Amino acid sequence: MNAPERILKTIEHEEPDRVPAFESAFTNNTIIKYYGIDPRKSGGYKGSYEFSYKAGIDLVLSYVSLFPRKMFRGGYIDEYGRVMKYEYAEDKTMILAYHGGHFESFEDYESWEQPDPNLKMRLAHFLSGRKIQKEMNDVVFSIPATGSLMECTWEGFGIETFSRILGRDKQIKRIFDDRGSFTLEVVKILAENDAQIVLLWDDYGFKNGLFMSPRLYRKYIFPWIKQICDAAHKLDCKILLHSDGDLMEIFEDIIKCGVDALNPIESTTANPDYDIFKLNEKYGDKITFVGNLSPILLAMGEISEIEDYAKKLIRELAPGGGYIFSSGHSINPAVTVDRFEAMQNIKRKYGTYPINIPD
Repeated sequence: MNAPERILKTIEHEEPDRVPAFESAFTNNTIIKYYGIDPRKSGGYKGSYEFSYKAGIDLVLSYVSLFPRKMFRGGYIDEYGRVMKYEYAEDKTMILAYHGGHFESFEDYESWEQPDPNLKMRLAHFLSGRKIQKEMNDVVFSIPATGSLMECTWEGFGIETFSRILGRDKQIKRIFDDRGSFTLEVVKILAENDAQIVLLWDDYGFKNGLFMSPRLYRKYIFPWIKQICDAAHKLDCKILLHSDGDLMEIFEDIIKCGVDALNPIESTTANPDYDIFKLNEKYGDKITFVGNLSPILLAMGEISEIEDYAKKLIRELAPGGGYIFSSGHSINPAVTVDRFEAMQNIKRKYGTYPINIPD
C-alpha cells in the first residue's frame, strides 16, 4: 500500500496496512543528519521528503501561503503581516520564529495589500510537492498547507492590538471575512487541481484555554471553516486542521464544521479533560486524531516512558483506523536521536495491522 492510500484509508476510519505517521514541523538537523540527509543540500522539498521516507513519516507538506512580503536583515514580514526572524539552534538548525505583528492599527491593516489566492506561486508549490511525490513512487503523500483565519490574524497584529480590535465588531468582521474568503478560494483552487487533503494552520488556543471566547469563534471563525470544509468535500478533498492548545470548549464545533482530521491534540495543556483517550471514546468515530506524543517527553523523558506512551497511543487509537501517529506538536532541536528512534521503533514494531499490543 502506498502512502496516499494509507493516509486516506485511515481518515475514512478503515484499517490500512500500517499506522501512518506525520510531523507538522521538523526542526532538528541532528536527527536529519542521522538519516543520511545533509540539510544544507536538501534543495526544495526533495531532501525533506527523502528524510521523511527514511524516517517512516508518510504525510509531508508543501507550503502555499505564509510567503515573504517585505525582507529585512535576518528575516521578513510575511503576506499576513507577521514579523518572522531566523534563529539557529546549537546544531545549526534554522528556526523561523514569530517576532510580533506588523500592523499597529486597523488603518495599517487597510493599507496592506491583501494576499491573492490566485498567486501562481501557490499552485506551483503544491504541484512541485506532488511531482516529487510521484518521482518517489508515492512512498510519501505530499499535501498543501496554508494559513487560515485565527492564527495568522492575531499574529499579524500582535495579541495586544488584536485584542483591542476584537471589541470593534465591524473591523474584526472585515478582517476575518478577508481571511476566510482568501482561505476558501485557496482551498477551492487546490482541490480543483486534485489536492486530496489540505492542511489549515490555525491555532485556536494556548495551554490554558482559547485565545477568545467560544461565542466569538462561532460568530467569526466557524462559519468560514464550515464553508471551507463543505467546498473541499464537494471536490473530494479532506481538511486537516492543525490547532494547538486546549480546544475543549469548541471541540464539538470543530467536528460540526466538517473537519476530517485534527492535529496535534496537545497532551501538555492545563486541562485534564483535554485528553486524547477521553476524546477518542466520545468522538473517535467522527474525526481522525493526529499526534499527541508530548514534545517534552520526547526531549526529557526516559526511553521507557516514550515507548510506553507510544504503545498506548497505537493500542487504544489505531484499531479501526482514524489515528495518525505523530508528536504532540513537532520535532524540535531538544529531541535527541535515541528518543526519536524510540518513538519510531514502537511504530515500526507494533504499527502493523491488525494491531496487537498487550496491555
